[in-house]
Amino acid sequence: MKKRIISAIVAAIIAIPLIYLGGFFFAAFACVLAVLAYKEIIDLKESHKEIPIIMIFLGFLSMIILVLSNNVDASIYKGLTYQTITFILLFLLVPTIFYSKDKYSTRDAFYLIGIVLLLGIVFNTFVVIRNRSLALFLYLLIVPMVTDVFAMLGGKFFGKKKMCPKLSPHKTREGSLCGLIGGSLVGIIFYSVFAGNFSFYLIIMTLVLSIVGQMGDLVMSKIKRENSIKDFSNIMPGHGGILDRLDSVIFVFLTYMLLLVI
Repeated sequence: MKKRIISAIVAAIIAIPLIYLGGFFFAAFACVLAVLAYKEIIDLKESHKEIPIIMIFLGFLSMIILVLSNNVDASIYKGLTYQTITFILLFLLVPTIFYSKDKYSTRDAFYLIGIVLLLGIVFNTFVVIRNRSLALFLYLLIVPMVTDVFAMLGGKFFGKKKMCPKLSPHKTREGSLCGLIGGSLVGIIFYSVFAGNFSFYLIIMTLVLSIVGQMGDLVMSKIKRENSIKDFSNIMPGHGGILDRLDSVIFVFLTYMLLLVI
């Protein structure tokens, strides 16, 4: 527990100033997180076979380009350009013709493309939303984080029925409901006070984000179960890796971008 608390304090000391400053500082921070998350997925042993170091490096470059592309405020509605995505597809797919099937196949290329697009879009979304509004960014962090806390407490005190025992044996339906209620209430209050006006749409949006955040947690748990690991890495002692900490947050940010055009 002591190690977990110290790790959380160190992470907060690093993250909070960079989130507050925004701009170049936060973009650089997002790139560092993206690289660490990229390594965590590349290090998975069961999901894919070994990928050539050159292609890992090209995937890294492609991801950073994606993270830093079109990250001004207006991009929250316009999104990424076809040119950026097309470049990445060609950059990672064409080299398969220079490798034998057992070294770097088209299957490997599609796996690498999936990693790059997922992490590139996720961390680009972080930067775009932070550039738009600090309050909005914090709202999207608060909903999944508070949901997780209330889900843990609800499961501890009221949990009886397992939700997905094969993926996450400690999660219960009662805990999930407590997380939904607690995370949504705190999120709605925070948004109404600091980010915008209270509305019926805000209620629906926050409920959806809380639910999707919990689903994201389970998706990441499934990846770990498929690779027979407890954590993606040990970069944060007591907490695991970047993807362990951002699992539900990733899905909340992506869903918010989707809700903007619905």
